[in-house]
Amino acid sequence: MAHESFRASQTPLSLEESAPDLGKGRRAATAMAWTSVLVALAGGVAELMGGLGYRLQWWPVGTGIVTLGVGAVAAAAGVVIALAALAMAWLTDVRRALGLAAAGLLIGAALAAPPLLLWRRAATLPAIHDISTDTENPPRFAAIVPLRADAPNSLEYSADVAAQQKAGYPEIGPVALPQTPALAFELAVRAAHDMGWEVVAVSPPDLRIEATATSWLFGFKDDVVVRVTPAAQGSRVDVRSVSRVGRSDVGVNASRIRAYLRTLGELSRGAG
Repeated sequence: MAHESFRASQTPLSLEESAPDLGKGRRAATAMAWTSVLVALAGGVAELMGGLGYRLQWWPVGTGIVTLGVGAVAAAAGVVIALAALAMAWLTDVRRALGLAAAGLLIGAALAAPPLLLWRRAATLPAIHDISTDTENPPRFAAIVPLRADAPNSLEYSADVAAQQKAGYPEIGPVALPQTPALAFELAVRAAHDMGWEVVAVSPPDLRIEATATSWLFGFKDDVVVRVTPAAQGSRVDVRSVSRVGRSDVGVNASRIRAYLRTLGELSRGAG
């Protein structure tokens, strides 16, 4: 009886002593959850400002890329904080903190992933910004040349670029269409418009199309030229895409050419 009385007298005291610690843990979990959301959002703002600042000519491209990188790191930090907040909220059973931490995790991951994936691609792809389906005789620009007067990157095509492209993008090549050159050219023009490019010049006598594609955040401009030539059983279409700024395009020009050729192929099959 004396032993039971002693235990009964001790149990409420232990609970009372643990209550302040539990309250502190719950407050800390909630604070960390809010911090994860705010840090992730701050990273997103930095990423946005990196691109918009360059687009609005507030700073050079290097500053914009560094700002983007800082934003990505902040968003990734938000993910780490969110994971810690989730663990603490789970242990202290704070549902509100669990929801906030989950939001911080999702926001941080969504904002950190695109720049980090670009950096990973930049580390594995060749540092070139001029991609052509014909590395021996790349399509030439005409109407766009004056528009690139102040561009850091030239339109000169070198054997070194061709070698790096063949190593990094061996699948890039021309497409053969069963249509006559005139009809294939019409389809090529439609495909250029479908891609959302700004079509600068359409030259039926030369069977050449020139256009400019602009990235949504930084406003980077890449120029594209499409050339249609007669082939034994129809037509051959070559495409070249060249960035105006930046040593490496992190695969953007190659992806653009692939997308364009897919679009053109679909139009060709639809035309019969």
